[in-house]
Amino acid sequence: MNYRKAPFSIKNLNLSIPDGKITVILGPSGCGKTTLLRIIAGLIQPDSGEVKYDGVDMENTPPKERGIGMVFQNYALYPHFTSKSNILSYFFFKKKTPELDKMAKEKYRKTSQLMGVDIAYLLDRKPTHLSGGEKQRVALGRCITRDPALFLLDEPFSNLDQKLRGKYRVNLKTLLGHFKITTVYVTHDQQEALLLADIIAVMNVGRIEQVGTYEEIYNNPKSIFAADFLNLDMDTPAINLIDGEYISEEIKEMIVGVRPEDIEVYQEEKDNYIQGRIVDIRPIPIKNATILKIKIDKNEIYVRTALKENLLAGSEVWLHFKKYHIFETKSGQRVRSYSEN
Repeated sequence: MNYRKAPFSIKNLNLSIPDGKITVILGPSGCGKTTLLRIIAGLIQPDSGEVKYDGVDMENTPPKERGIGMVFQNYALYPHFTSKSNILSYFFFKKKTPELDKMAKEKYRKTSQLMGVDIAYLLDRKPTHLSGGEKQRVALGRCITRDPALFLLDEPFSNLDQKLRGKYRVNLKTLLGHFKITTVYVTHDQQEALLLADIIAVMNVGRIEQVGTYEEIYNNPKSIFAADFLNLDMDTPAINLIDGEYISEEIKEMIVGVRPEDIEVYQEEKDNYIQGRIVDIRPIPIKNATILKIKIDKNEIYVRTALKENLLAGSEVWLHFKKYHIFETKSGQRVRSYSEN
């Protein structure tokens, strides 16, 4: 699929969304996540390529006939409806039948139950009397009751405070699991991706860098971007990058990437280990960890090790990489990895 508009273009993008699973599109702001979501929804037509649902090309199928439930950042609630009516609005425009009424009641009951008391007090209020976060909750509830075949979510919790955001992530995961809704969820928040995703697609300037579980991408990144972008531990950079010559002459034209937790530090000299000097020590007792900044010639790397009291700034140390990745310098693509395990 291709889509060319400033400031970036989506080129040669291929992505399969597994049935009944949550696929999270994870990437920095401005990389094309929302554009991709709108292409899937049919709100934007790609310049070339196909969007297929169950193998059927959707080119001539308008958005309203695609069986999609969408929650975008602007809410799009009906201003003259109460919150409860907004949640049930999908059923208002259908021909009334006993089966439809039964479905509406069951969907509303289950949605209200799983979303909890935080939405109950909003039900008689109209959108003009709701905060941004409250509107988002109503929009989410409305989307779920539509019985969508595909659920598209564009950072639906961005306007909630941290406490509510954490709670609703868990509730949403339970809700989607209960209804087994195929979901595409867009976010730049890695913690959100880790909590919600069955599959993560890492996106960068209009292209998909890598698709897999969080563990698969973290342990075997396909590129420097993917390796550097996934980082739940904000105490250190995600990965250290140094010239390959420190490992071997054979890879001196390559870049070596090593995670801070994959480096062993020794205070006595060891043959074939990399020599460095500690320039900063930051103990984190609550995590039973010490963060070391170590200088290797002109390179600075970070090491996460167990809490130690016998390390001093300025000390010479010798480093051993238990696991590392080798990347091409020009493309940034991973060539291979080394691991002792």
